[in-house]
Amino acid sequence: MNDRNNTLLRKNSRPMAGSAKFDTPRLIVVSAPSGGGKTTICHKLSQRNPNFRFSVSATTRPRRPGEKDGVDYFFLSREEFERKIRDDEFLEYEEVFGNLYGTLKSYVQQLLREGHSVLLDIDVKGALQIKSKFPDAVLIFILPPSTEELRKRLLGRKTDDPQEIEKRLKRLPLEYAEGKKFDYQVVNDRLDEAVERIEKILANH
Repeated sequence: MNDRNNTLLRKNSRPMAGSAKFDTPRLIVVSAPSGGGKTTICHKLSQRNPNFRFSVSATTRPRRPGEKDGVDYFFLSREEFERKIRDDEFLEYEEVFGNLYGTLKSYVQQLLREGHSVLLDIDVKGALQIKSKFPDAVLIFILPPSTEELRKRLLGRKTDDPQEIEKRLKRLPLEYAEGKKFDYQVVNDRLDEAVERIEKILANH
């Protein structure tokens, strides 16, 4: 299983123009507590590195204002999501706060075949599922500077009510414990510095 999966990472490893520093397609998994900045970091990395592509996850959670299907997430009904689980269409999936999230195999495989490195912004448990199938995947856990700063960020997003925010904060011990199993941990105090630290990690991994 692992040899077959890792073959996907080696196929079509042609260097992309302007990306000599990261010329071999690979999976880069970024996880963090809600509000930790993982999605922003992934988008910054893809903007700065032409060979990187951001993997769009599938989810059953309701679409937030301004979100676009196929850009922010593939928004699926629970019935559609569960059918894809039965059909083994996910690399990983997880239920978080009552909503299902998953990474579609076909989407990631297509990006790898095109010679891109794939950035996955997923939950800690999903990240460890990926690592079990793709040992060569690089797992990076993003830490907030403090719990209080994380609370401020969640409140500032204005997408969750206070009860939902407290529920997310109660999940922190689990996420921190799982994050210790990752290859690297990076504190997201200043965004640009965190992105640069991740680039250095990837250049030397």
